[in-house]
Amino acid sequence: MSTDMLLELDHLPEGLLDLEASQLSSVLKGPTLIHLPGRREPALFVTVLMHGNETTGWETVRALLRRYQSRDRLGGLPRSLSLFIANVSAAAVGLRRLDGQPDYNRVWPGCENGGSPEHHLMSQVMEIMCQRGVFASIDVHNTTGLNPHYACINRIDNRFLHLATMFSRTVVYFVRPCGVQSIAMSKVCPSVTLECGKPGQAYGVDHAAEYLDSCLHLSEHTDHPVAHQDIDLFHTVAIVKVPEALTFGFGDSDTTVQFAEDLDFFNFRELPRGTSLGRVKGGNGIGVSVCDEQGVDVTERFFTLDDGNLCLKVPVMPSMLSKDHRVVRQDCLCYLMERYDDHLTDCPGPDTDS
Repeated sequence: MSTDMLLELDHLPEGLLDLEASQLSSVLKGPTLIHLPGRREPALFVTVLMHGNETTGWETVRALLRRYQSRDRLGGLPRSLSLFIANVSAAAVGLRRLDGQPDYNRVWPGCENGGSPEHHLMSQVMEIMCQRGVFASIDVHNTTGLNPHYACINRIDNRFLHLATMFSRTVVYFVRPCGVQSIAMSKVCPSVTLECGKPGQAYGVDHAAEYLDSCLHLSEHTDHPVAHQDIDLFHTVAIVKVPEALTFGFGDSDTTVQFAEDLDFFNFRELPRGTSLGRVKGGNGIGVSVCDEQGVDVTERFFTLDDGNLCLKVPVMPSMLSKDHRVVRQDCLCYLMERYDDHLTDCPGPDTDS
């Protein structure tokens, strides 16, 4: 397990923007928080590489800051920027996290488990940013399966909703898993998580760079309601995992659980009751486990076996369905969502908790 200490800088190290994500650890010896001055305060807080194999965030920052450098305007950013470059050691080998490391996006303040060096490090980052003040927080991620670009929020608040819809009309509200960056930062300022599709796609970088530039140009947050026609709001109600004791594969695999070859095509599709996600060999139970927002096992509410087929008992919309074995083991198979548009009515604005 890494015992990296936080490095805090007030400038970009020479040549940093020339490096790929896999090369950052040659200059940055651990998680690094960089503060860059701008014309407005407080700073926009941006986190990248929370997962080392999700490189669009770093590519986005490179593109954005190069744009200002090319105009000889880096010191003239529209708003100050605090950039947290997180898991450079995992990025060096193209992994979500190293064996022995916790997930960097599960160790922020508010998680039930604490005490590791990584928990302490994220608490340090939050303490620094709280002392400096934060305009908004943006955490940039990729997905492994086929997903649209979308934004996630953790509070039903008009400021959060407007910040999210600046990126996409598709917005997902969730309160679990705990210990994620956006939930922690939502106690401090409007915060969103960007899901920018698969790594390595130029459109993801372009889209996120334009979004961050727009955020840097914002003078204030909007607290009037978002029009219903401008948003598709979903609520994550459950997380689906494959039990450790079971083997799994996709398509024609000789495994205990045989998921459909095109499983990730189900992402963000409203699936009817009875939809099959694959097959489970006899005597191995349903083949998946499902927990709700409170951590309660709700597997039998959502799934059943029908002649060996793993079928939905209720209509749902999955997100983050992944065919990456390592990601499924380290995180989950997918999330299950419901439409949440009715909660836009009388949505609150700022309150004393923020």
